Parts: sequence; structure tokens; C-alpha cells
Amino acid sequence: MTGWSAVAVAVATTVALIVVVRIVARGRAPAPALTTLPFQSGHEPAEHALSRFHARWYPLTLLFLAFDVEMLFMYPWAIVAGMMGPAAVIEMFAFLGVLLAGVLWAWREGALRWV
Repeated sequence: MTGWSAVAVAVATTVALIVVVRIVARGRAPAPALTTLPFQSGHEPAEHALSRFHARWYPLTLLFLAFDVEMLFMYPWAIVAGMMGPAAVIEMFAFLGVLLAGVLWAWREGALRWV
């Protein structure tokens, strides 16, 4: 298939799907709650969608990201650690030491307190 014929097939498929949806959905009006409220099964929202989070959640979020990034580096490391030998193990312990320093700092600053 050439480039233009692929584009023509994509446009024709899109138009056909839109026509089918209009035919099938004819006469069915959406429920008023679904058009005026945010998606929560039609329940009234408890607070505004743009309300602010308390500042205590930000350090905890950064702590979560630190562990998330740690796992991002540890999976590929686990695959190549056997090939690289002791140097890879030493580098990973250095990386975990930096991460542990960040966790201890967050603990000292109170990021892990819930009250």
C-alpha cells in the first residue's frame, strides 16, 4: 500500500466509525449528570478539582519518586551485574548509599510523619 492509499483508508475508516456511532446513538441523549459533573459516577464533588494539596504531601511524593527511580536503575543493573563483576555491585551500593542518605534526611525533616 502506498502512502496516499494508507491515508485514504485511515480517513475512510474514521468517517465510517463516526457515521456508525451517530446512527447507533440516535435518540439517546446523555444523562444530565454526565454532562454537567466531573467523572465520578455522577456524584457531587466534595471539593473543587483545582484545590490545593497540603504541603506535607510534597516531600513524601519526592521520597516515592526517589524509590521509583531507584527501581528504574536496579532492573537493568540486575541483568548486567553478572557480566560486569564486582564493580557493578560496588556502584550499586554507592547508589543505594546516596538514596539512603536522602531517606534519612527526609526522615529527619519529618516527611514520614502523618500528623
